[in-house]
Amino acid sequence: MKTITKTISLLLLITFIFACENETSQKTVEENQEDILVSDEIAQKAGPWTRQFTDNFDNTVSTSKWERTNRRDYNSNNCEYVSGNPRVTNFDNRSCLELSAYRYSNRYRSGHVKSRFSFKPNRNEQYRVSASIKLIAKQGSNYKGFAQTYGAWPAFWTVKEQNWPTGGEIDIMEGYSFGNSSHFASNLFYGTITGQNLLETNAERRYPNSEGWHTYDLYWTNINGNVYLDILVDGNKVANYYNGIDSDLRLQNFGPHNVIFNLNVGSDTGIFDNSRINLFSRTYMYVDYVHVDKRTL
Repeated sequence: MKTITKTISLLLLITFIFACENETSQKTVEENQEDILVSDEIAQKAGPWTRQFTDNFDNTVSTSKWERTNRRDYNSNNCEYVSGNPRVTNFDNRSCLELSAYRYSNRYRSGHVKSRFSFKPNRNEQYRVSASIKLIAKQGSNYKGFAQTYGAWPAFWTVKEQNWPTGGEIDIMEGYSFGNSSHFASNLFYGTITGQNLLETNAERRYPNSEGWHTYDLYWTNINGNVYLDILVDGNKVANYYNGIDSDLRLQNFGPHNVIFNLNVGSDTGIFDNSRINLFSRTYMYVDYVHVDKRTL
């Protein structure tokens, strides 16, 4: 009887130890995945933010800051970017970058700009990329909500375009309109061979979004060689990326990246039924400002 009691006690002890070890292991995984952004200890030791790049779009689209694109979109043969499309205008009592999409002959014309500035955090550095954006459409003199359009695909993102996706791509905001509905998401692309994305859709993180102005932030953090990406919308974190989300992801190989704003129309891959595209008179992407800041950690 004593032997049986001892055996049962030993089994209970082993089970308790295993459970504790498993809980500790799980906590370690969760702590390793936790966003550096919310670590009070790291934040208290961090240096001040210093502005690296900024544009409040108070005048014209600066050719010293931006490249304006003349070519077809990456993902849609229906969309042609023209360099004269991006302009600075007043909207909602703000001086803004305006990209507008509209039908032209049998295709659509729109705007695309890429910063001449590029960036990537070194060891124990953090970058913050911020922009304020509004999406809207117009039919004659009447405004329409972005979700009422069909086939519009605006984006705010960073990328190393050469030999894509070997230097990575970070989609901070991608919007898709489906006529009275829409969805928004962040996403990553990465691969070791030019033209081959290894992540498929494993990095897409959808988030809710409403009509009107919204602020979008990317925090790109390097802590002792470990790299993290955080996406915030109106100050709320909607996505956290680290290498463990996909066995093929290598965030340490990303960059240096440029900042891009573009307003695509339609899709070659079936995202939209291109026969249903509806931009009303025009669909717009307005950018009030974009800032890039850096600090040491």
